Amino acid sequence: MTMMYHNPVLLQESVKGLHIKPNGIYVDVTFGGGGHSQKILNALGEQGKLFAFDQDADALENTIQDDRFVLIHQNFRHLKRFLRLYGITKVDGVLGDFGVSSHQFDVAERGFSTRFEANLDMRMNQKSAVSAYQVVNQYSEKDLQEVFWNYGELQAAKGMAKIIVEKRQEDPIKTSEQLKSALGKFLPMHRENKILAQIYQAIRIEVNQEIQALKEFLLQTTELLDVGGRLSLISYHSLEDRLVKRFIRSGLFEGEPEKDVFGNIDVPFKKIGGLLIPTKEEIKQNSRARSAKLRIAERI
Repeated sequence: MTMMYHNPVLLQESVKGLHIKPNGIYVDVTFGGGGHSQKILNALGEQGKLFAFDQDADALENTIQDDRFVLIHQNFRHLKRFLRLYGITKVDGVLGDFGVSSHQFDVAERGFSTRFEANLDMRMNQKSAVSAYQVVNQYSEKDLQEVFWNYGELQAAKGMAKIIVEKRQEDPIKTSEQLKSALGKFLPMHRENKILAQIYQAIRIEVNQEIQALKEFLLQTTELLDVGGRLSLISYHSLEDRLVKRFIRSGLFEGEPEKDVFGNIDVPFKKIGGLLIPTKEEIKQNSRARSAKLRIAERI
């Protein structure tokens, strides 16, 4: 693992939050460059075990040679199913560092960054059938509007969807520059980078089904974590963080938990500490850490 692939965010805080038992079983559901995984392994004893997940084939090149470590090439939405293949039904802690890795942003042809001219892709799993190209060129105007509004929180979602549909009738929108050109009227110079980031976020979330995958993953942790087991989860935008915060508080994504006849509620987790964010020094060293939010919870 090299820091060039991905500089792990909130490394000390997120691993400390797991309250690691030397002989426990842990899962890093977003392996990436392996920074968090290596830190967990350093805290484990000889009988400890760490399973890691990553759907990106590039991340497999960072695998750690350690008998206590297993890297599973799958999306974390399949967490329980693939752990069962190894006879694991309960674990002592789960760490997740959501969002896009530095490597994915920095490799131009992956299409994640607004900095590069590249084909519209944005697939975290490069074998996925749906890329950014399909979203931009094949989604209906209504569906595009919902993607921009729901996942990018873009006020001009309706107008953006309309103009994309108009432009693609002339020629397919194949590259990042063509997309930027099509949406030029919505990109005032003083806000261009911010709005482009929101547009890319919206398309990327849709391509990778990130919100649905996160929900499926969180629901599985309730059954998978042993009593006293910890969740340590890092989010990078408000859509993710709201889901994580609500799930930790109530075990639900919408509504409130039911009360028993005595007015008590049965919730699966208790919050450990408050919201943690990177220090100014960490942000100075790694600008991509600036939006990170860490929440820790314990299974009860």
